[in-house]
Amino acid sequence: MGSGTGLDLKLIAQNCGIFGNFDSAFVISGIDSLKDTYNSVELINIYNYMLIHAQEPEVIMYLIRCVDMYRDSSSLEYLVDILLLKNASASDNETREKYNNVRVMCAKAIANQKNTDVVSSLLYCLNNKDENYRVRLACADALGRIGDRFAVAPLIEVVTDEDEKSVYLRESAVSALGLLGDTRAIDPLVSILETKQGIMDKFSFLKERAIEALSKMGFNDNERVFKALKNSLSDESTQVRINAIEALMDSEHPKAFETIKHCLETDSDVEVKKNAMIALYNMSDRIILDEVINSPNYPDALKVEAVSIIEEYEEDEETE
Repeated sequence: MGSGTGLDLKLIAQNCGIFGNFDSAFVISGIDSLKDTYNSVELINIYNYMLIHAQEPEVIMYLIRCVDMYRDSSSLEYLVDILLLKNASASDNETREKYNNVRVMCAKAIANQKNTDVVSSLLYCLNNKDENYRVRLACADALGRIGDRFAVAPLIEVVTDEDEKSVYLRESAVSALGLLGDTRAIDPLVSILETKQGIMDKFSFLKERAIEALSKMGFNDNERVFKALKNSLSDESTQVRINAIEALMDSEHPKAFETIKHCLETDSDVEVKKNAMIALYNMSDRIILDEVINSPNYPDALKVEAVSIIEEYEEDEETE
């Protein structure tokens, strides 16, 4: 019997093949058939029990999907145990590699419960530089989604650690900080944008994420942020420039309009110009579109885009 539920959890697990050397597909089929017999409360108890004893990655991943459907708090401790490999039969590198996909999925399921009690476990994996980078990525993302203020300082450490081998992890930590929205992260994020051109060329994605995070935080009259975004309009990366335009548009900074207007007039890339024009249109009215259409200083592709926006606007007005 198990957990005072009146269910013989061991027998149910045994009938599904959890303890035998069965094919994963067979075990998963047995688990799936339980939905026809047991109610949701009983199923949660069964899934939790099986999470303790299952060993095959495919079976564990299926069980994680099952408990994630219910997101019951009773499952959390079992998910954390899997993330930390507490139930693994060995802790060598081969075993850890075997469970990487399981643990990534586990971190996502943990995040879905939005429970701050698990922050320390996520931070433990995140800060372990010997840990698989995909697991660390998933933990960084989970911390951002859970939204706990105690995760801010460790995430900032990851972002500012120039010895961190995985730039992808730094990107994920930046994105998590954007979700958390804590203003303590502003200065380290701006520092990423202020890094000299050339040194950070291959890290343009990191700059993109930093701009997105700053935009989510809302910096308004922060002059250091404004200057960093303005300078980002000269970045070699097209996407960095586009992200900077969007962030300036949302900033409500008094000089945002003229800064984006200068970008519209001087940038050599048509896509950047399009984004600048749309931003200016969103910040004011169709006057900027008429200016683009009637001026010889803008490329035809931009004029076509301006006409398209006006036509769409007029259609919307007629519909109303």
